[in-house]
Amino acid sequence: MRIALFEPEIAGNVGAVMRLGACMGVPVDLIEPMGFEWDDKRVRRTAMDYIDHVDVSRHRSFDAFREVTPGRLVLFTTKGEASPYDFEFEPTDLLLFGKESGGVPADVAAASDARLRIPIRADVRSFNLAMAAALALGEALRQTGELPR
Repeated sequence: MRIALFEPEIAGNVGAVMRLGACMGVPVDLIEPMGFEWDDKRVRRTAMDYIDHVDVSRHRSFDAFREVTPGRLVLFTTKGEASPYDFEFEPTDLLLFGKESGGVPADVAAASDARLRIPIRADVRSFNLAMAAALALGEALRQTGELPR
C-alpha cells in the first residue's frame, strides 16, 4: 500500500503525511509540480526526525507516477461515490489524494479505479489533507491486516 499526493500545495501537509507514512510503514509518492520548494523547512519541521524513516518518491507528473507504480488507484475525493468504510481495500492499493485547492483534474479522476468520499457532516466541506490521509490509511491497513503492531 502507498499514499500518493497529487500536486500538493502546502509543505506542512506533506510533512504530516510523511510522518504518517513513517509511523505506519507506508511509502509516500509526491506527484509534481508541488506548490512549494522541496527544501522548504516546513516539510522537515512537520515531519521532524520521522523523515528518515519513510520511503518518499517524487514523480515529475501523474503519467510518470503511473509508469513506475503498479496497483489499483483509489482516489479520495469530495466527489466520491462510496465510503471507505464500505469499500474492500487490497494490500497493493495506491491511496491518492488531490491538491488542497482543487483535488485532481477530470482525467486523473477518470483514471482512478475507485473514487471514495470520507463521510462528514453536510454543513462542512472537507478534511485537511493529512487528516483525510490518516483516516483513509488507517481503515485500509485495518481491513488488510497490515496495521503495525
